[in-house]
Amino acid sequence: MMHHSFFQASTSGRKAPWLLLLLCVGLLWQTAAAQEIKSPNANLTLTFALQADGVPTYRLTYKGREVIKPSKLGLELKNAPALTSGFAVAGTKQATFNETWQPVWGEVKTIRNHYNELAVTLTQAATQRTLLVRFRVFDDGLGLRYEFPRQPKLDYFTIKEERTQFALAGDHKAFWLPGDYDTQEYSTVTSNLSEIRGKMKAATTPNASQTPFSATGVQTPLMLKSKDGLYINIHEAALIDYSAMHLELDDQSFVLTSHLTPDAVGDKGLIQTPANSPWRTVIVSDKAGDILESKLVLNLNEPTKFKDVSWIKPVKYVGVWWEMITGKSTWSYTNQENIKLDSIDYSKVKPNGTHGANNAHVKEYIDFAAKHGFDAVLVEGWNTGWEDWFGKHKDYVFDFVTPYPDFDVVELNRYAASKNVRIIMHHETSGSVRNYERHLDSAFQFMNKYGYNAVKTGYVGDIVPLGHHHYDQWVNNHYQYVLEKAAEHKIMVNGHEAVRPTGLARTFPNLIGNEAARGTEYEAFGGNNADHTTILPFTRLIGGPMDYTPGIFQTKVSAYNPQNTSFVHSTLARQLALYVTMYSPLQMAADLPETYNQHLDAFQFIKDVAVDWDDTKVLEAEPGDYITYARKAKGKTSWFVGSTCDEQGRTSKINLSFLDPSKKYVATVYADAKNAHYEKNPQAYAIRKMNVTSKSKLSQYCAPGGGYAISIMEAGAAR
Repeated sequence: MMHHSFFQASTSGRKAPWLLLLLCVGLLWQTAAAQEIKSPNANLTLTFALQADGVPTYRLTYKGREVIKPSKLGLELKNAPALTSGFAVAGTKQATFNETWQPVWGEVKTIRNHYNELAVTLTQAATQRTLLVRFRVFDDGLGLRYEFPRQPKLDYFTIKEERTQFALAGDHKAFWLPGDYDTQEYSTVTSNLSEIRGKMKAATTPNASQTPFSATGVQTPLMLKSKDGLYINIHEAALIDYSAMHLELDDQSFVLTSHLTPDAVGDKGLIQTPANSPWRTVIVSDKAGDILESKLVLNLNEPTKFKDVSWIKPVKYVGVWWEMITGKSTWSYTNQENIKLDSIDYSKVKPNGTHGANNAHVKEYIDFAAKHGFDAVLVEGWNTGWEDWFGKHKDYVFDFVTPYPDFDVVELNRYAASKNVRIIMHHETSGSVRNYERHLDSAFQFMNKYGYNAVKTGYVGDIVPLGHHHYDQWVNNHYQYVLEKAAEHKIMVNGHEAVRPTGLARTFPNLIGNEAARGTEYEAFGGNNADHTTILPFTRLIGGPMDYTPGIFQTKVSAYNPQNTSFVHSTLARQLALYVTMYSPLQMAADLPETYNQHLDAFQFIKDVAVDWDDTKVLEAEPGDYITYARKAKGKTSWFVGSTCDEQGRTSKINLSFLDPSKKYVATVYADAKNAHYEKNPQAYAIRKMNVTSKSKLSQYCAPGGGYAISIMEAGAAR
C-alpha cells in the first residue's frame, strides 16, 4: 500500500516515463527464464534470470529482505567475445545435498554440509559456446561459481576481467581493507560504503609503499551491516588455479563488482577447459554470531585428498621470533657490509653478537617449551643469507639448508627430541618464488632428515620474477605447489604473506595456519587498533585460521629495545582471550620466556588452553565492538571462554548454559583489573576461581582494549 500511495502521489494519475521503465525492467527480470531455489530452512531465496539481452543475473533474499539485488554475471575475455550476454538457457538441474563430515582439526567435531543446488547451463548462440553457472544455497548463505565445460569453441582462453556483481540494498556499514594485489596487512577501516572513497588515502598511508588499485577497491572477506540489521559477508572459496578476487565499488549505486588480481602482463587468468572458477560466497544472517559460526566456505571446498592424516597435529609453540621483531635480537649472524653472498665464508666473518638463533639460546627455548608442555619451538634466522635478503642477491639469497656457524642442526634436534619437543622450520623466500621452487625438494628432504615436521614460509617483499603479484594466478599456483609438495614429505605448512585463505585447509589439512593479515608483529611497528581483534574473526578468519601470534605480556616494546617506542594495544588479559577468539590449530606463546616467568599465574591459561575443539559457541558478538566465544576442548570435558572488546570497554554478560547440566565445574577467570587500560595500565589483571554449573551467569568488566579469559574444568578432574 505504501508503494501504491507513492505511485499515485508522484504521477497525479499518470504513469511517469521513468516509473514505466522501472516497471518494465522489473517485469523482464522476473519473467525471462527465471529459476528459484530456497535454502533448506527456506529463509534464503536465490533467483536466477536472464535479462532481455541474454545477460545472466541472480538475486538473493533473506526472510524476504533484499540481500543482493538483481546482479549481473559473466566474464570478459582477452581477444575474444565476452561471456556476459547473448545467452539462452539450455537446461537447468536442481539437487539437494546433506552430509555430516569430520574435519582433521577444527572449531567443531562435526560439520553439516546441507544445501540446495541449481545448475544453469547457458549457450551463446553467436559463438556456440557453453557456460554453466552453479548455485548452492545453504541456511547461512550462497555460493556460486562458473564452470567451463570442455568444448570446441572454448578451449584455451584468457580472462580480461570477471564481471560478477553484488548489488547491495543500501549504504551499508563496511569493515574494509584497501584493494591491494600484494598485502592484507592494513588496519581495517570502519565506515559506510559511501565514505570509502574519502577515507582511502588515509587508510593506505601506513602502507605507503603499497598501491591500491583504485579509490573504491576493497579486499575480501568484506564484512557489512545493513541499516536494518542484516550482517553480510562476501568472500570466495576454493581458490585454485585462479587469481584472487577483490571488489570494485560503485559508490553511487552500491554495486560491488569482482576485480581479479592481474599477472605480470595484466592478464587476470589463463584457463584451459574443463575448468571452474572459485566459489563466490555470500554469508548472511540477522545475528552477528551466525557469521562467525558459518562453515559455508569450508563446505564449498572438496573433502581432504589425503588418505593418511595421522601426521597432521595441532601445535602450541614458542619461538625465537618476537625478540627479532622488537629489535632485541637479529636474524642475521653478521653485520659485515659489502659482502658477496655467493662466496662468503661465514666461519671467517665476525659475528654481530645479537644473532638470536644460536645454540645456547635455542636450547633455552627448548627447555622452556618442555617444562611447560609446549609442542614445538619456532626458530627464525637459523640459515645463511639474512645479511642481504632484501638486496641485490634476492633472487638466490637463501638455499634453505645451510645453517649459520652458531646453529648446530644435528645437536639441536637431538636436544629437542630428548625433551619431546619439535623444532619448527622457517623458510623466508623474500618473495623469490622461483628460487624457492628450485630448492624445495632438497629443503624438504633436509627437514625429513633432521626431524622437522612443520615449516613457516614467508614471502616478504616484491615477488620475483618482477611484475607478478602475491595474489595472481601464477603465484597462487606456487603456494599450492608448495602445499602439495610438503604433503608428500608429511610436512605441515604455516604460510605468511601468502594469499588470504579460502577454506582450502579442508582439502589440504596440512595447511595448518596462515598469516595473511595484520598480525601481532605490527604491535612492534606502531600498533594495531584496539578494535582490530574484534573485526578479524568477521573478516580474515572467514576463510581459515590465522597465525596471529598472541600472548604478549610485556606490552612496552622498549623493555626489549630502548630505541623502539611502540606498545601493544591490548591489556594482558585480552592477550589470553585471543587464544579463544582468534581461532587457530597453530597457537604461539609469542613473548619471551623471561617475561612469562614473571607472570606464571597468568601464563597458566596459555598452558591450559586447547588448540583443537569439539564444539564452539559464539556467546555475544558485534563486529568492531566485542566478541565472546566458548569452546570445548577436543576429547575433554573442559571449556574455555575468551572475550575481546574495543577501546570503549564494556561489561560482558553471559550465561554458561553450554555446560553439561549433569556436571559441576571450577572456573578460573583471568580478567582486567578495575584500573586496567590498554594504554595506561595494560598489565593490571586479576585472577579468581569460582564453582559454576550450566545455570550460572556471569557479569564481567572488560577494560578499554581489554577482555577476559576463563578456563572451566570439571570439578575433581585433573588439569
